[in-house]
Amino acid sequence: MVNPLPVILTDSLGAVVDTVLDRSVVLGYTKIGSRLRGLWWPADPAPDAMAGKRVVVTGATAGIGAAMAASFARLGATVHLLGRDPGRVARSAATVRAGVAGADVVEEVCDVADLAAVRSWTASLSARVDALDGLVHNAGVMPKQRAETAQGHEVQLACHVLGPHLMTDTLSGLLRAADESAVVFMSSGGMYSAPVKHWTLDELESRDGPYNGVRVYARTKRMQVLLADAWANRLSDSGIRVYSTHPGWVETPGVAEALPVFRRVTRPLLRDAADGADTAVWLVATRPESGPGHFWHDRAQRPTTFGWERGVDPQRAAAFLDEVSALALRSTVE
Repeated sequence: MVNPLPVILTDSLGAVVDTVLDRSVVLGYTKIGSRLRGLWWPADPAPDAMAGKRVVVTGATAGIGAAMAASFARLGATVHLLGRDPGRVARSAATVRAGVAGADVVEEVCDVADLAAVRSWTASLSARVDALDGLVHNAGVMPKQRAETAQGHEVQLACHVLGPHLMTDTLSGLLRAADESAVVFMSSGGMYSAPVKHWTLDELESRDGPYNGVRVYARTKRMQVLLADAWANRLSDSGIRVYSTHPGWVETPGVAEALPVFRRVTRPLLRDAADGADTAVWLVATRPESGPGHFWHDRAQRPTTFGWERGVDPQRAAAFLDEVSALALRSTVE
């Protein structure tokens, strides 16, 4: 008879270490965290876990998005690699094809922040495919100055919240047709610095004071977590599972451009793009059970608030989803 005690002790110790890593931030968010957690976290997806399946990855022309596209291709998926610049999309797709034998990559061009473009592109995709097994909202921006989209929305709100919401809504039919599908919002650990509240329209559109791109980024990433939780509840009776996740601190072109001082100080500890992409790919490929909050990091569900904050009220999340729905609908019919 196998003695279960060593396993129990290992699991208990792993849980304690995991919690310490998560609360320490610096240890948990850097490559130290993933290397330690990799000793006990859930198994990798099977090599052919995504064979015959179809996944859309937005913001897939560099960094974490490009790494996701390659990872999904290695698992056998048909990858719809989406970006807003046709040249960058073509180059990223060529890189995946060169690096993954037999990769099936479909080049898609859409600016996620442009709601009219999102509606047009989702209609095009719906006419071309019968079902969609995965949708990863990875596109992101962090401008230094406030800018607006063609529909008059602040660009981070549009790119991180309104566009992904509209895309999820308009592709829900394809996601349902797959029977078992997953949607992942790529958030950020920085969202913890932006507490949940009832945002006014001026706050949503970042007209509430001097523009700070980092602060707005954190706020819209918090909104993504709230949005994912609300979508998970709304779709709980379907075959669609919805998650949000954060990648930790990752060495990407976006970090180098937007946070040069942070990158310079933390560079020796930053994760590579594949490490940052890992949990999002794992979530789509394995579709684990998920509880209220639906926020993940390093293949485990995490709290959506700090210990001294109250958890997210499901009614507040549902109300926020309704607000975003109304804002997106108004923008696309005007």
